[in-house]
Amino acid sequence: MSEIRRFLRTRSFAFALLLSMVLLVANIAVLPSFGSPSNFDTNLMLFAPFALVAMAATPAILSGGGGLDISVGLNAGLVSNVLILYLLPHGAWGSAWVAVPIVLALGAAIGLVNGLSVAVLRYQPVIATLCMLFVLQGVNQKIAGAPTASPESWTQHLAEGFGPIPGGLVLIAVPVVVWILLQRLPYHRMLLAVGGNDATAFSSGVDVTRVRILAYTLGGAFAAVAGIAIATLLQSSDGNAGLEYVLIALAAVALGGTPIGGGRGGLLGAIVGASAIFLVLPSDTETQTSRAFMWSPPGDRPAAAPVRNCRVAQAR
Repeated sequence: MSEIRRFLRTRSFAFALLLSMVLLVANIAVLPSFGSPSNFDTNLMLFAPFALVAMAATPAILSGGGGLDISVGLNAGLVSNVLILYLLPHGAWGSAWVAVPIVLALGAAIGLVNGLSVAVLRYQPVIATLCMLFVLQGVNQKIAGAPTASPESWTQHLAEGFGPIPGGLVLIAVPVVVWILLQRLPYHRMLLAVGGNDATAFSSGVDVTRVRILAYTLGGAFAAVAGIAIATLLQSSDGNAGLEYVLIALAAVALGGTPIGGGRGGLLGAIVGASAIFLVLPSDTETQTSRAFMWSPPGDRPAAAPVRNCRVAQAR
């Protein structure tokens, strides 16, 4: 018992991890098909946007100073719509080698604007990112007023996975790998130092403004990966894409043990917190089916499925 208490004290994500384990067992007990190995790939694909928006919200929170990015969900939604409406239907522009760098740059640019607003113009983070949320929501409604099905593209192959490797796992792994590499650089230590006490970090020679701008930019790039996940999942444009993840992102980070004041935490807590939220969401009680059947593989999807899946996401 003492070892459990010690683990809970020393690992900030421990409570969310235990909660996720309990919820996973409960889900499988109520709906055994949820734990079926045949549904593992689909469940990961459904979970990917939850984990990715939570990871996208993490760098801004770690930077301290009341930092948070409310707009990551809508950032992901805009990336999804741009990918489906403007890149995938247009030949070479729709190639993964071209489209992915473009949407990553778009997401990072949105994060950069947020970072400049917070660190340079000195707006309160909640105000600056809330304004960005409103702007992105307006743009999404303008360009994706009516759902448009995605053309045949690499996103369908991503949804099906790469051999034994699920597509959702590949998407989740991208920010994780970036974060692991980042931990080997001085910037990671400076980020935590700024989040812990920006005045002390500044007096030690750390460029607090640059660190915070990069944190928001990095979060924007992670949000773009979430946008790719949403596009892969829905296979349709949607004016409200990403809106359902606005509060989920912040709640997952907090549940995962990262203090809102910053200075401590990481992506692991965000992923674990997102898993707890994902598992606590109700299944489709009308048809008594689990989340695993809320989305069908591209090869089995009827023509109306993109709109149907879009509505499922909004219902969440």
